[in-house]
Amino acid sequence: MKPHYPILDGLRGTAALLVVIFHLIEAFYPDVNIHPMHHAFLAVDFFFLLSGFVIGYAYDDRWGSMTFKDFFKIRLVRLHPLVIVSAVIAGVCILLDPYTESIQKYNFLQVAGISLLAMTLLPVPDVRGWNETHSINGPFWSLLQEYIANFIYAVVGRKLSSTALWILVTLSAAALIVTASWRGNLGTGWGYDTFWIAFVRMMFPFFGGLLLFRAGKLIRIPNAYLFCSVALTVLFCLPTFRFNGLYEAACIIIAFPMIVAAGAGGTINGRWAKLCKFSGDISYPIYILHYPFIYIYTSWIYAAKPDTATIWLVSVGLVLFFVLLAYALLKLYDEPVRQWLRRKFLIRKTVS
Repeated sequence: MKPHYPILDGLRGTAALLVVIFHLIEAFYPDVNIHPMHHAFLAVDFFFLLSGFVIGYAYDDRWGSMTFKDFFKIRLVRLHPLVIVSAVIAGVCILLDPYTESIQKYNFLQVAGISLLAMTLLPVPDVRGWNETHSINGPFWSLLQEYIANFIYAVVGRKLSSTALWILVTLSAAALIVTASWRGNLGTGWGYDTFWIAFVRMMFPFFGGLLLFRAGKLIRIPNAYLFCSVALTVLFCLPTFRFNGLYEAACIIIAFPMIVAAGAGGTINGRWAKLCKFSGDISYPIYILHYPFIYIYTSWIYAAKPDTATIWLVSVGLVLFFVLLAYALLKLYDEPVRQWLRRKFLIRKTVS
């Protein structure tokens, strides 16, 4: 069993928490140009880069004894239990949402059908009229891309020579730069009209992370966890620029690999190590579980028009609720289910 990179676990948690805060603020600052965290949606691109790095670390040296089927069993066991429960929660949130008129026309059987389809991570009907490909739980679009990245890695990426991987990463970076320059920002890919951009956003960071792992070029700095967490926060909160698309592309292509290299090269112990572990443990649950409640929260703001103090009070309460829900489902559902699935399908415990 390989050890985790504890600081990378912690940084994954930092990014997940920043995503939650971004979505809470987005409810009353929907325009990213005035949103205080103008670029926080780039946390998803950071997740992809982390994933590419960790996938290479966990599996590159195992293909002599591991088949394509084995690999996907491991990835399904790691990711899909929470996909299923979050789809169920999302369906319940649709049925209980008293504010969003567009979803009130759906009956129980229709919502159940949409929830079942959502469990596959395939696009579902746009129930809210927001043009979302995964309207039952917005972050599902990125999980679909994660599976696509894993598929490409298992079929092609694991076999690529250093030169071939460099070529793939360079072409993916070029596509990302062109797309970001054309659009002015990368906060998209979740809509039916921009679905192809999700693939562009995934390709460079995932395979750039894989290249970073294989290159073995780490950065060693003191207090790496704190420094990298602050760096992510600053990058997400800087204002929009005239060449905003190029800035966001530079974050993904230059800044994020440096942060991951520093996180992988750093050391940590004591209370900070415990914080990194806890933060990493809840990062995926909090990311995949929070957004169904964000839908209700956003509709409540538009329908009830509460005062600012009430909004902030509810927002803080929701952050605490999301942390508790993530930890509870991790311990009471996700970990026991994954342990059972490993035994059931004879999957050896591994870094994932």
